[in-house]
Amino acid sequence: MNTKILSGFTFVTLLLVSCSRDNDRVPAPNTETNSVNDFVWKAMNSWYYWQPNVPKLADNFKNSAEYLPFINSKTPDGLFYSLLYDYGNTDRFSWIENNNTIMQASRVAEVEKISGFDYAVYPKDNTNTSAVALVNYVVPGSPAASAGIIRGDIITKVNGAPLTLSNYSQLSQDQFTLTRAATAVMTSSALVTTDRAENISITKTNIDENPVAFYKKYNYGGKNIGYLVYNGFKSDYNDELNAAFATMKADGITELVLDLRYNGGGSLETATALAQMVNGNYTGQPYVYLDFNAKHNDEDGMDYLTNTVKTYNVVNGHPEQTGQQNVNSLNLSRIYVLVSFQTASASELTVSSLNKYVPVTTIGNETYGKFVGSITLYDSPASDFTSYATRNTSHNWKLQPITFSYYNKDRDPNPSGGILPTYAINPFQAINNIKEFGNVSDPELKKALELISGQTISKIAEIPVIYSNRNIRFQPGNEGNGLVIEDFESFSKNRK
Repeated sequence: MNTKILSGFTFVTLLLVSCSRDNDRVPAPNTETNSVNDFVWKAMNSWYYWQPNVPKLADNFKNSAEYLPFINSKTPDGLFYSLLYDYGNTDRFSWIENNNTIMQASRVAEVEKISGFDYAVYPKDNTNTSAVALVNYVVPGSPAASAGIIRGDIITKVNGAPLTLSNYSQLSQDQFTLTRAATAVMTSSALVTTDRAENISITKTNIDENPVAFYKKYNYGGKNIGYLVYNGFKSDYNDELNAAFATMKADGITELVLDLRYNGGGSLETATALAQMVNGNYTGQPYVYLDFNAKHNDEDGMDYLTNTVKTYNVVNGHPEQTGQQNVNSLNLSRIYVLVSFQTASASELTVSSLNKYVPVTTIGNETYGKFVGSITLYDSPASDFTSYATRNTSHNWKLQPITFSYYNKDRDPNPSGGILPTYAINPFQAINNIKEFGNVSDPELKKALELISGQTISKIAEIPVIYSNRNIRFQPGNEGNGLVIEDFESFSKNRK
């Protein structure tokens, strides 16, 4: 694994949208058009997927007497969020950024200021007040790793106070302290914990996290089984993902357990390449169908499987292509995918679209349910706001609104919620058995290995489930990294 750690300027900071909106600092009205806000409105009017549903994005609003006072009364981010359709419900995913500071979720290629651990928050009982945070994984070389935090740790306090569903967002502050459970026992009505005598201090630092987090080979029932943990479709790690499949190919892997439980999505291009790595026998075949708004029906259509994958580096917060590689394919006849309520967007695309070519068995929780994606919009009106090279460099605002929905190659309707797993397993069934990646005490991994091998791998204690997925909270800012087309100009040209 290669974890890229940088010092100096923070390229990307993970923040909640609700904390980022700047509606309190409203510029004074004037009779001249605010050029940045004019860009925000025009770009959204052209590309926003739900543009027909937003009255103030109607074409005739631009020429109305209301337009100038409306756009001049808000800051760029305030204007952007006021134009979103049913914000927080239908559209929970669009964001705006300025000077490479991200306002919501992770990008497809980035450096983040992070603590280095991913977590999910669970209520301790049916009062929906007290809570714990279960550590899903820890990034090597991060502040959390240095502090001794490990996968499976149960966090009970933040900044010295018991964790609740009201204060858990403090775990995403630039600096905070945490306390872990010494014991955790599930009763019929609650999770009962005792605390360790500790107060661990965490300070975020800049890290380009490698999403290719873990690989291990198993041999059960005479089968070579690969287990790959993949935590984000980040295009600047396409080469590392391809290398992981080369390793599995050299190891003679004939069965694969792909862990997407903590993968909120990312690059469409990377998702398509991953399908080719699983089975390379369908080169040139349609993989995913994209549907844009009525103004861009010419962009509607299929994205196809290819036998090459582009490689990227991040330059000034923007992914720039460095070359391309032939895809390393395992040519598998089936695949097992571990999923959770944090599995979103490009991860869900992988399940629904790959299943049209290779049987996909899913194990875990219902997925998040994000079947839409975005492109980056710049202040470059001559290109209809899609060109990074010709953008107005007098400011740094750029938009990441939802611009399309996606479907598998047969255009099957997407579920109203998330994708239901083939085998449902809740991690709280065995909260004390969540160990480091690869440990077969992990109930979802254990189930996959047993399905593949036909053997009983080990026995873990079954504990009654008292919580539903709907009571489980995401790590703030990790509600789905999104499905992103990073170089839309090239992508669009190559499809026409």
